[in-house]
Amino acid sequence: MSYDLFAEYYDELMSGVDYPARARYIDGLIKRFKPDAHLLVDLACGTGSMTVEFAALGYDVIGVDLSENMLSKAREKSDGSILYLCQPMQELDMYGTIDAFVCTLDSLNHLEDREQLLLALSRVSLFLEPDGVFVFDMNTPYKHETILGDNAFVFETEDVFCVWQNEYDGGGRVNIALDFFERQPDGSYRRECEDFAEIAYSPEEIRALLHEAGLKLVAAYDDMTTDPPGKESERIVCCAVKD
Repeated sequence: MSYDLFAEYYDELMSGVDYPARARYIDGLIKRFKPDAHLLVDLACGTGSMTVEFAALGYDVIGVDLSENMLSKAREKSDGSILYLCQPMQELDMYGTIDAFVCTLDSLNHLEDREQLLLALSRVSLFLEPDGVFVFDMNTPYKHETILGDNAFVFETEDVFCVWQNEYDGGGRVNIALDFFERQPDGSYRRECEDFAEIAYSPEEIRALLHEAGLKLVAAYDDMTTDPPGKESERIVCCAVKD
């Protein structure tokens, strides 16, 4: 997936996300494990809606994304205090060590296979301060099997109509096809398509991948809580430190 097309519609389709609340929640987790964290990297920052919330909470923030179109949207939201870098997570290259990394809204699920995920985790480990923390969330196998599955969803805003179609392979991977229909000035619609996939991992697989990358899973929660994840958790939030 290039994400360049998706960048045009991302904010409208994600309008239901409470970014300030999610940023405050993650801030609380960071402070639990790295109270003096100051420099933060927002991985797969997209159009920067979460990135600006972390900046508002007082962090010095670097936003990283592989899509220049996404970053162009992000820069429009910033007052210039946020540094944005166009990099894939698997090739992350920082100028020095970082107090806290975050990666939200299932972005790690989008990496194409286990090897790519391990590369991304290893790059985080390389640049994380010895006492730093990595907070990230991932969709669960339960969500992939029962919620996303072979289902289709429709999203509609004033300017765009989106059909989201899934194909579940039975092994944790969901292939996703997006069809965007954008209203034109003459009342007609222009169709654009984007394909990508998500891969879900069990908590045991996540723990093993973190360990292989030199990180240690120190906490896992059901999304937006400090409760342990359950069998029907759709998204888990993980906190990792240097192993």
